[in-house]
Amino acid sequence: MTTSEVFTVERDGHVATLWLDNPERRNAMGPAFWADLPVLVDELSDDDDVRAVVIAAKGPAFTVGLDLKTMGGSVLGGAGSSKAAASRRFLREAKRLQAAITAVGDCPKPTIAAVHGWCIGGGVDLITAADIRLCAADAQFSVRETKIAIVADLGTLQRLPRVIAKGHVAELAYTGKDIDATRAERIGLVNDVLPDADSLHKAAWDMAAEIAANSPIVVQGTKHVLRASEERTVEEGLDYVAVWNAGFIQSNDLAEAMTAFMEKRPPTFTGE
Repeated sequence: MTTSEVFTVERDGHVATLWLDNPERRNAMGPAFWADLPVLVDELSDDDDVRAVVIAAKGPAFTVGLDLKTMGGSVLGGAGSSKAAASRRFLREAKRLQAAITAVGDCPKPTIAAVHGWCIGGGVDLITAADIRLCAADAQFSVRETKIAIVADLGTLQRLPRVIAKGHVAELAYTGKDIDATRAERIGLVNDVLPDADSLHKAAWDMAAEIAANSPIVVQGTKHVLRASEERTVEEGLDYVAVWNAGFIQSNDLAEAMTAFMEKRPPTFTGE
């Protein structure tokens, strides 16, 4: 596994926890974050032993967002011989950062974001790319970009409307306001609120383990079909899943599920 200055990876059974691990900087998203995130996610995606991924953070905050001290030059496009040259560099850099977040969205394994403390700006980009979001009671969320005169450009404006209602998206994106865990749960940004960070991390791991106990070929197929159905009509989605199952339903895991049912025991799935 790739080593990182700002991430650590822990494995427990079929669950991997990808820790944002730069607590001294409150997990601000600097150069190492953007370089390492897609590499680590791709490695977890390709590891057949990993069936679910928790994204969590060490220290007092999930993340305070983009590290403007180290990334400010990227935001401004850097010095150049012309405005066009600076704009071209900015575009290239924006696409690179977008790709890092998209790596989380494209992970074939179910992903659970576990948020405590601050989750600002790029943190919202990150958690909206995950499949499921949980938070601690002290969590604070902010689509902060309008406060610093930037249009959010790393995925929040595209993914958040698929998570919460458009009116809530507009309020958060236009005002840049902070919302607490209670509001986040009420509007559907998070599935559940836990009392503190420790109980949050346990709940996220327990949910991931529950997912990982199911057939990985089926769980990952379900994620794929859900994603594919987002841009299709119901009828097109039904056709898609029928074809999917025609190709994948005859697995060893299905035979194991039937045998375990008849033998009145929990199944043991292998993903084959």
